[in-house]
Amino acid sequence: MENIIPHNHSVKYQDRLKALSYVPKVIWFTGLSGSGKSTLSDELEKILFEKGYGTYLLDGDNIRSGLNKDLDFSDQGRVENIRRLGELCKLFLDAGVLVLTAFISPFASDRQVVKEAVGASNFIEIFVDCPLEICEQRDVKGLYAKARRGEIPNFTGISSPFEEPINPNIRIKSGEYSIEECLEQLKTEILPSIVK
Repeated sequence: MENIIPHNHSVKYQDRLKALSYVPKVIWFTGLSGSGKSTLSDELEKILFEKGYGTYLLDGDNIRSGLNKDLDFSDQGRVENIRRLGELCKLFLDAGVLVLTAFISPFASDRQVVKEAVGASNFIEIFVDCPLEICEQRDVKGLYAKARRGEIPNFTGISSPFEEPINPNIRIKSGEYSIEECLEQLKTEILPSIVK
């Protein structure tokens, strides 16, 4: 872009990395509404934070009530939502933070854009795999009921598609296992990749 010249900062990512006891990553939870993304990412953040790691959790509804409140839920709005989040994750990563995200992020191409933006080695994709019927039974926010009545257009899983990750780093079967069991799997598979 014309007249935009990024500043070359003195303190670099590698400098921050040397000072840390862990390796920053983007831990990206994806799945249908009601699959357990927010619950699991919140519990995982508590575990990582208690270990003394710098963490921050970005949640879909929280981001859409502030940073991305100007975006709708059309395909174009969803694409821009995830693009912005990818850029935000890149900044957090550069700052040396373990950033956890809980977004439906329904399109595989958008998740790939984020993965490329932050670097494949820094991106842990977690598919919270829960059948639609179980997500609908949970429906803690009452969103599926509204979507079925036609009150919410472009609702993922009902009137808008969800493209399941083909090769996620981690697949969590949240419809089959308890939160505690899912967390145990997450700890087992994630901790070795972030501990120096």
